[in-house]
Amino acid sequence: MENIIKNLAITMCLLLSFSTLAQVKVLVLGDSLSEGYGVGKEYSYVTLIQNRLDKEKVNIKITNGSISGSTTSSLSSRLRWYLKTKPDYVIVALGANDGLRGVDISTIEKNLKSGIDEIKKVNATALLFPMLLPPNYGEVYRKGFEKVFTDIIKQSNLEKLPFLLDGVAGERSLNQSDGIHPNIKGHELIAEKLYPIFKRLGHVKN
Repeated sequence: MENIIKNLAITMCLLLSFSTLAQVKVLVLGDSLSEGYGVGKEYSYVTLIQNRLDKEKVNIKITNGSISGSTTSSLSSRLRWYLKTKPDYVIVALGANDGLRGVDISTIEKNLKSGIDEIKKVNATALLFPMLLPPNYGEVYRKGFEKVFTDIIKQSNLEKLPFLLDGVAGERSLNQSDGIHPNIKGHELIAEKLYPIFKRLGHVKN
């Protein structure tokens, strides 16, 4: 009887250890779009995705390191802090504020490339959401801005991801009164579209 109890205890410890080791850690570094500006973090697409992952028993823990107003210039300093948690995947959702402020294209490119390199150095997988700008920002700047993301994704051999606000940008019913930040319905749609991407990164528990 004593041996049976001992063996059960060992088995339980092994199962618990496996569960901990198997958990996939995903870090999201973005700006107000990912933080949940205007709706609260509990309604942000990141939280909605985490809730669904938990419900479907997908073993992923998402850390949302997004801060409103962030630009690509903050990427490296934030990575130095968050990479200490040893994430398996780092999702970069930055650049929108750079574009809206007319930051020099070469600066945006340099910041993003530097961040992607830092992520790779710690053997984490980098993912980059491409960003787009409204037509009124001028064709030359707008195309140059968009090209930064497509070039980095290609050169760094990253997975191609959809535009973060695909299906939401420009839709009045899905955005707040500023016309820029998604409302709750907007975040729900973003979460629905991006969920399969996040789910692929994890393991389903038995």
